[in-house]
Amino acid sequence: KLLQLSTIYFDFDKYNIRKDSEVEVEKVIAAMEKYPSLKIKVNSHTDSRGKDAYNLWLSQKRAESTVNYMIAKGISADRLQGEGFGETKLINNCANGVKCSSIQHELNRRSEFIILE
Repeated sequence: KLLQLSTIYFDFDKYNIRKDSEVEVEKVIAAMEKYPSLKIKVNSHTDSRGKDAYNLWLSQKRAESTVNYMIAKGISADRLQGEGFGETKLINNCANGVKCSSIQHELNRRSEFIILE
């Protein structure tokens, strides 16, 4: 299940949590504090620009960055998982070689929160 929260987005070639995304991560943290048995998986993604192997690495760093942010805010590491998918799960047609706007590319640079249990 996808938590009913806004997806968080990342700047091009970055994996730090943006200020505008902190609000959404804080909502996930609040839900996890309210429901102590809740376990979450962070699925992170990149846009199609850059080499596939680099994008897989970058998406994993985004997942780790998101998980580490939550741990730093007091969520136990055993309640969190993170996985990077690179550019394998684009949400639009902005694949390799397709001309897209920066806004279209940004939609793919995201982390989603999945309820595991």
